[in-house]
Amino acid sequence: MIKSMTGFGRYEVSDADSKITVEIKSVNHRYFEPAVRMPKKLNVYEAGIRTILKKYIYRGKVDVFVTYEDYSENKFCLKYNEELASEYMSIFNYMSEQFGLENDITVSSLSRYPEVITMEEQAGDDDAVWHLLEKAVENACVRFVESRVAEGEKLKDDIVSKLDYMLGLVDNIEERSPQIIDEYRHRLEDKVRELLNDSAVDESRIATEVTIYADKICVDEETVRLRSHIESTRDTLLEGGSVGRKLDFIAQEMNREANTILSKANDLDTSNWAISLKTEIEKVREQIQNIE
Repeated sequence: MIKSMTGFGRYEVSDADSKITVEIKSVNHRYFEPAVRMPKKLNVYEAGIRTILKKYIYRGKVDVFVTYEDYSENKFCLKYNEELASEYMSIFNYMSEQFGLENDITVSSLSRYPEVITMEEQAGDDDAVWHLLEKAVENACVRFVESRVAEGEKLKDDIVSKLDYMLGLVDNIEERSPQIIDEYRHRLEDKVRELLNDSAVDESRIATEVTIYADKICVDEETVRLRSHIESTRDTLLEGGSVGRKLDFIAQEMNREANTILSKANDLDTSNWAISLKTEIEKVREQIQNIE
């Protein structure tokens, strides 16, 4: 199956403690270029996320967005720094004796001094978080690939229809080639007779000139190769997989053959068909840029 390089996938998963949502979208790119955006506390899992992405995606600029909501209660705890509180009280008692002042420190006032009581976040269950995140990423990737496949099938159908049209143009050029040579021969004979006042025409000289002309405008090799490239493109599309680069190379070869046919064309119909070929090949190349 053919996959487009544009796609979108989203998956949401939750348990009693948290909810994770993963969204994946992509656009065309020559290589695989992922960018993962998520809360800092999940950064430790980025390598794992990239490993999963590589199983599903081969080309494209891929943006991954991860959102995380923590529902767990009592995830913060208070910590009492007994040693620091003792240090504070020692200093206050010393100051009271030194200056003859009353030590009016209360428990509540002491607790407000820096670092006496601190709030710390309790360590979460890393395995549980990764299990949830992994499930979200895997399923988002599955849906992402499904959207790429659906778009890829549309691309394949469009390209195949263009290939059929191109084969028709090649047929026209091949059928027209012998006619061009016959027409040239008749024009040459008429011109010679006109110059010789209907005297005997040297048929061997006419044949030589026609042969030279035929060799100059012959596009048999180009049409055979072009037909082969068209069929190769069709077979590659049916083969499926990550074939974008291969198809792009074949399209370049098709364009080269069409250019040669156009340069050799000494006939209006052939020139028009060659121009139509180039136009259609360019359309195919544009579509191929969207294939993974």
